[in-house]
Amino acid sequence: MSKILIIEDEAAIRRVLSKILAEENDSYKIEEAEDGQQGIEKIKENDFDLVLCDIKMPKMDGVEVLEEIKKIKPEIPFVMISGHGDLETAVQTMRLGAFDYISKPPDLNRLLNTVRNALDRKTLVVENKRLKKKVSKNYEMIGNSEPINLIKDIIEKVAPTDARVLITGPNGTGKELVAHWLHEKSERSASPFIEVNCAAIPSELIESELFGHVKGAFTSAVKDRAGKFEAADKGTIFLDEIGDMSLPAQAKVLRALQENMIQRVGAEKDIKVDVRVIAATNKDLKKEIEEGRFREDLYHRLAVILIKVPALNDRRDDIPELISHFSGKIAAEQGTAPKLFSDSAVKLLQEYDWTGNIRELRNVVERLIILGGGEISENDVKLFASK
Repeated sequence: MSKILIIEDEAAIRRVLSKILAEENDSYKIEEAEDGQQGIEKIKENDFDLVLCDIKMPKMDGVEVLEEIKKIKPEIPFVMISGHGDLETAVQTMRLGAFDYISKPPDLNRLLNTVRNALDRKTLVVENKRLKKKVSKNYEMIGNSEPINLIKDIIEKVAPTDARVLITGPNGTGKELVAHWLHEKSERSASPFIEVNCAAIPSELIESELFGHVKGAFTSAVKDRAGKFEAADKGTIFLDEIGDMSLPAQAKVLRALQENMIQRVGAEKDIKVDVRVIAATNKDLKKEIEEGRFREDLYHRLAVILIKVPALNDRRDDIPELISHFSGKIAAEQGTAPKLFSDSAVKLLQEYDWTGNIRELRNVVERLIILGGGEISENDVKLFASK
């Protein structure tokens, strides 16, 4: 059943529209509002699949209604109803996010086709949002310990926004996984996720890598080249190990965050970019700030949301689930049946000092699967899991 709201100050037109829609499909549930304010109240209190809204109305016109509702329920398609003199305004509403407009008096076929198409689009939008909540198995966070559940809750709240996120934690804890998950659950998931390992790029090349360069900017610049920020336009850029970025590059990243503009090395023209920035580091950035190696203003730009990923030693309750996950994943990669780990083997692995965190645990599980027996025993762990 589709719920449709008609916002129209002329009672006769409301009746005509309601009658046409009711005769088209008896599953349509139709409600009416006689002005924009009443329409907004109804939309706030109910979930509508479509709104038909007149442009010229007393108290609040249709453009104002559209702008207000797009802030709170942007997924609802709006079809604007325009009089002969309102066509220019109707076109303007399309730029503001209206699905379409129909003229008075409404042409029957045009009206019904527009309604059907708008309802189909709403169904697709809702389905798309539902699918985005199901994160790709490649980026699934394994575990149900208290610190991991806290991270999952933060991701659920933060991912749909464009808020910048700084992820901290020791090496091998899964900071990259958190970044991927934030992107996969965001409205940007259909656009690029561009990863930059700031520690792996020489300081003299990091600016060119991030912002691109023009031909002749330096000796090896034989042609114009776009950087990672341009590649991530409309998507997400993940600045991994940002604590290793040089101070000059930090200044340029700060400008990109402040102005949503970048400049290629050697160029004079600015380029506008629409990029969500997620950063990660294993360093204590506040200490780096004190010692003059990291810009405090950049830190505050990046750390709008701070996610601390715990060391594996601080989430030992997740180790049995992680072992089972890695065992199944490794078996799938090798085309073999997953191996079972005895309770005593799992208990012994839970007691290890995991200085290499998740990455080290995966390596140990793979080693045990390759070298161990049919079922991984406590003796197998003692023999093959030693560091």
